[in-house]
Amino acid sequence: MASRGIPLNNAAIFSTTMEGILYGFSVLMFIGTMWALTYRHRMNKIHRPNVVVACMLLILSTAHMIVNFIRAEQGLVTYRNTFPGGPSAFFADVSQITFVVKNIIYNLQTMLGDGIVIYRCYVVWQSVWVIIVPSLLWFGMAVSGFGAVYSFSKATSDAGDIFAKSTGPWITTFYAMTLGSNLSASGLLAYRIWRMECDVSALRATKNSSMMPIVRVLADSAILYSVTLLSALICFVEANNGQYVVVDMITPIISITFYMIIIRIAMKKTTPSHSSLSTIRIADEIARENQQRYNVQCTPVEVHITQITHQDDNDTCKPTY
Repeated sequence: MASRGIPLNNAAIFSTTMEGILYGFSVLMFIGTMWALTYRHRMNKIHRPNVVVACMLLILSTAHMIVNFIRAEQGLVTYRNTFPGGPSAFFADVSQITFVVKNIIYNLQTMLGDGIVIYRCYVVWQSVWVIIVPSLLWFGMAVSGFGAVYSFSKATSDAGDIFAKSTGPWITTFYAMTLGSNLSASGLLAYRIWRMECDVSALRATKNSSMMPIVRVLADSAILYSVTLLSALICFVEANNGQYVVVDMITPIISITFYMIIIRIAMKKTTPSHSSLSTIRIADEIARENQQRYNVQCTPVEVHITQITHQDDNDTCKPTY
C-alpha cells in the first residue's frame, strides 16, 4: 500500500523532536513522582510497586528515545548516501533492527501501562469479573503486538513499508485492542470511585477528603492516551506517514499518564485519609467509608415510651415510666 503524507525523512525528524520534548516532560514528572512516593515516608511505608513501575516506565521510554535517535542518525547521516533509495527508503524498511527494537520497547511499555490500569480497576472493584473484558483485550493486544514484531523481523528489505499486507492487520488489531482495553478499564475505574464518592460524600464533615479530583485526573489521563491512540489508528488506516510521529509520541505519554495520577493523589494528601499514594489504600478507604456508612444506618436507637394509666377509683391520672 502506498503511503501518503509527509516524507518519511521529515517524519523521522519531527517524531524524534516531539518525542524528545515529551520525554523531557516525563522525566520532570518522574522526579515529581519519586518525591511524592518517598517524601516524608519511612522506608517500610513506601509503596514499592508504584516505585518499580515508575522506574520501569522511565527505563523503557529512555531506551525508546535512544533507539529513535540512533535510527534517525543512521537514516539521515550514516546511510544517507549508501542505502538504496535514500533516507525515505531506509525509514520505510521494517526489517531494520532499530525499527524492530523500538517496536518491542513500545509494545512492552504499552502492556505495562495498560496492565497497571487494569490492576487498579481490580483493586478498586475487588472483583475479577469486572476486569474480564479489559483483560481479554489486553491479551489480544499483546498477541497482536508481538505478532507485528515477528512479522517485522521476518520481513526482507524489499517487503515494503509498515502498511504492507503482512504487517498491516497486526498493527490495526493492536491499536484497536489497546484503545478498547484502556477505555474500558479507565472507565470502570473512574465510575467506581465516582460512585463510591457519591455514596459517602454526605457522611463527611468536610469536603477535603473528596476523591473527585482523582476521578477527574483519571478521566484526563484516559482521554489524553485514547485520543493519541485514536489518532495513530486513523493515520494508519489511511496509510498516512503521520502515524510514525504519533506512535513515537505515545511512548512518553504512557509514562506521563501514570505519573500525573500519582502526583495528583499526592496533591490531595491534606488529610489522614490520603496519607498514602497506593491504589490499594484508596480502595481500603472506599471500603472503610462504606463500612462507616453501614454502621450509621444500622446503629440501634433507644426509645423511651411514657404510659399514662387512668385510675377510676380516685379519678386521677398518674404517669408511669
